[in-house]
Amino acid sequence: MTTRQRLALTPEVDAFRQQFEALSADADALVSPVSDAQFTWRPSPDVWSIAHCIDHLNATARTYLPSLDESIADAIRRGMYAEGPFEYNWIGRVFVWSLEPPPRFKTRAPAAFLPAPSRSRAEIMAAFHGYQVQFVDRLRQASGLDLARARVTSPVARWLRIPLGSGFALTVAHERRHLWQAKQLTSRPEFPG
Repeated sequence: MTTRQRLALTPEVDAFRQQFEALSADADALVSPVSDAQFTWRPSPDVWSIAHCIDHLNATARTYLPSLDESIADAIRRGMYAEGPFEYNWIGRVFVWSLEPPPRFKTRAPAAFLPAPSRSRAEIMAAFHGYQVQFVDRLRQASGLDLARARVTSPVARWLRIPLGSGFALTVAHERRHLWQAKQLTSRPEFPG
């Protein structure tokens, strides 16, 4: 990507882009040194493996991207343009805060966001990288939109609408949380060698 393309993004959108690219690199740094057995290892049936954590992010992206598409299209139709910086309402800020690692409380993932029972490491990682590219593409589409006025609807609770910028912030916080969760597995004493 050229510097000119990066400069075309508004500063806030470019900051989100950098976070998605960093998350992609973090996932590679986490997964590259582990074996397939370590990738799928679970300390107990109620704890996710590294594979589960990353595939959960894939399931979330697959479900959430259409909501981002609707939000971006609606904001464009309504002419909701602004450069920022933006201030977000307390609901969006609380959701983002609640997802940052380390987790403040444990929640159950909705059925739509559960990882697949078994997928290959190559499949999971290819999907993860593909979704990171798709999030960056949505950022490019959203650049120049009013990220505080445009709203994105939760795919789980249709009544919940948060600012589009909070939606991107929520996504990166959620990804950081589950990559942190996966990383914690590697420091457990019983983690296979």
